Amino acid sequence: MIRCKMAIARLVACFVLYSSLGHIPSSLGVILRTTDKIVWANEFEPIELTCLIESISTNNPRIEWKKIKNGVPSYVYFQNKIAGDLENRAQLREPANILIFNATRSDTAEYRCEVAAIDDQRDFDEILISLAVRVKPVVPRCSVPEAVTVGTSTELRCLENEGFPAPQYRWFHNNEELPQDPKNSAKFANSSYSINPDTGGLKFRRVRKEDAGEYYCQAKNDAGHAQCPTQIMEVYDVDILGIFLKVFGAVVAFLCLAVSICHSFRRGCFHKKGHNENNYNWPAQNSSVEYGDADEGHFRHKSSFVI
Repeated sequence: MIRCKMAIARLVACFVLYSSLGHIPSSLGVILRTTDKIVWANEFEPIELTCLIESISTNNPRIEWKKIKNGVPSYVYFQNKIAGDLENRAQLREPANILIFNATRSDTAEYRCEVAAIDDQRDFDEILISLAVRVKPVVPRCSVPEAVTVGTSTELRCLENEGFPAPQYRWFHNNEELPQDPKNSAKFANSSYSINPDTGGLKFRRVRKEDAGEYYCQAKNDAGHAQCPTQIMEVYDVDILGIFLKVFGAVVAFLCLAVSICHSFRRGCFHKKGHNENNYNWPAQNSSVEYGDADEGHFRHKSSFVI
């Protein structure tokens, strides 16, 4: 009997000591934990955020979930029902997990699980979970030059703005993936290209005839991948396109000059200056007529008129 009293006294002393130091035995307070504090999910797929209650004495604790985005909290589970952004898209699962049926990119945020247990010594606990939703890339926009000249430099571009995390880019030539470093492949060892997997740029320092063919780009992240339609790049020994444009420009210039000259001739812009004044020939006087003085009022014939 004495031993029992001593054991009880020791338990009471331990309880008082833990209380004074701020430590409460787990059986007297609510304690939460989660399996993952950082959660990744693919867009349009289900994901469950775990809020496990390790210890609690209260039979019906108050459970709340809050979504925190850009520092602003909002309820997604409140008063025993799904609310806010997750309404009609989620449900609460025992003990306090929340299941999102189809995660979207707008669900990327921090989520806080809060449990209040009024009958426990430690009557409140919370846990913070970070959710990031992966987004599959859409078809990237590709830019491939139609024709280039041997020995010149050129760049092929590839861009995609929807994927999350930001995708990595790969280029394919005639349905064969180009290695990041051409020197690591015997087939492309003599190529002068370089690939930037972060920006999608494919640069050629000096184009070869072997670089001609079909090209397409692929954007890829953990959620999936997408690729642009195939485009053809032709490689010429000489700049045929440039020569054609120069000849065409010369022909157009010649035609414009010819039309301008013809138009000027029609307007008489090329007649000699003073033509009407200096080149006009007055009719010669008839040698058979002798004009008299003005005061005589008549003239006389030197010879008769010929009719």
